[in-house]
Amino acid sequence: MGLARAFRKVRSLPRSFRYARMVARALKSRGHPILAHIIPIRRCNLACAYCNEYDKVSSPVPTSEMVRRIDLLDALGTEIITFSGGEPLLHPDLDDLVRRVRGHGRIATLITNGYLLTPDRIRRLNRAGLEHLQISIDNVNPDDVSKKSLKVLDKKLEWLEEFAQFAISINSVVGAGVKDSRDALIITRRALELGFDTTVGVIHDHGGQVLPLPEADRAVYEQIQKERKPSFWAFSYDNLFQKNLIAGKPNDWQCRAGSRYLYICEDGLVHYCSQQRGYPAIPLEKYTLEDLDREYWTKKPCAPYCTVSCVHRVEMIDMVRVDPRTALKKFFPPAAQGEAPNLPVGIKILSSLFLPPETDRPQSGVTKAVAGAVMRVLGIK
Repeated sequence: MGLARAFRKVRSLPRSFRYARMVARALKSRGHPILAHIIPIRRCNLACAYCNEYDKVSSPVPTSEMVRRIDLLDALGTEIITFSGGEPLLHPDLDDLVRRVRGHGRIATLITNGYLLTPDRIRRLNRAGLEHLQISIDNVNPDDVSKKSLKVLDKKLEWLEEFAQFAISINSVVGAGVKDSRDALIITRRALELGFDTTVGVIHDHGGQVLPLPEADRAVYEQIQKERKPSFWAFSYDNLFQKNLIAGKPNDWQCRAGSRYLYICEDGLVHYCSQQRGYPAIPLEKYTLEDLDREYWTKKPCAPYCTVSCVHRVEMIDMVRVDPRTALKKFFPPAAQGEAPNLPVGIKILSSLFLPPETDRPQSGVTKAVAGAVMRVLGIK
C-alpha cells in the first residue's frame, strides 16, 4: 500500500465521523439543505458532445461573490458544498473557496474532468482541506463524443493514488455513446486496482431523463455491479433507483430538489438541478426557509425517469427519516419473498440502537444509554 493510500485511510476516520454527523443532522431535521452544487465557472476546457453544462467563454465568478454565496449556503445550514462546472479547476482561487467551506465546518467536495490535475495541484487541494473528489471517465480512448478517456487520464489517476489525501471516486457511464460499451467495465476495473471508490451511472438526455439502454449496455452494467464494491449508499441506490432506470421503468419517489438539494448557477440563482435550470431560479440571497419548505413538497414532473443521482441520494436520507424500517427494506430487499431484509451487520446494530423494537418489548436501559451517548458524540442531543 502506498503512503498516500495509507494516509487516506487514516484521514477517512475523521471524515467518516463528519459524514455520520451530517447524516444524523439530516435525519433529525428536514429544514436545511443536505447538498448544494455551486458553479464557480461555467467555462470548460473540454467540449463533450452530450454535455449541456458548459460554455467556452465565461469568466470565473469573482472570488468575493463566491465567498458570499458559500456564506449564504452555510447560513441555510447546508451540510455538503460541491464545486462543479464547467470545469471548477479553471477558477483561480478554488483552493480558497474550498478552505472557506471547511472553515464553516461544512464538507467540501469537487467534481472535475481531471485534465488540470498535477502533483502540485493535488497537494494544494490537500492543504485546502478537500474531502472528496469525483471524476467521470466516459471511454478508454478519446473520440468525437468525449475526451474524458482513460488513456488521457490514467496518469492523473496514478498521481491521485500517490499524492491525494482526500477520498476519490471514479464514475463510469453506461450508454454514453462510445464505440465499445465494455469501456465502462475497463474503467471500473482500473479504479478498483488503484483503490478508488467507483460509481456507475446511465446516460441521460438534456432534461435529465433516462435513455433506454440496449441489451449489450445492460450486460456491461450488470457485470460492473458484480465486480465493484459499492458503499452503503451506493448499494442502496442501485437497489432502489438504478435497477428501474436500467430497465427503462419509472421510479416512484418525492424529489426534494430546491430544498434538500440545491443547484447554484454561475449567476447565483437557485435551480432544481443541472438539468432543470430555470426552476425556481430565485437568487440565493433571497432564498428562505419558506422556499425550502415549499420545494420539499413540490411534485416535479421529471422525477419518474430522472437519472440525477445526487438528488436521488438526498431523498434516500429523508426516506430513512420518515419511515426507517420501510426504507431499509427497500434499500436491502430480501433474497426471497417473505424473508427478512438482507441488512448489513452495521445497519443491524444501528437499527437496534435507534429504532423502536418491532415487538412490544421495550428497549433495554443499556441500549438507550449507548444510543444517547452516540447522539451526544454526533452533536444532535
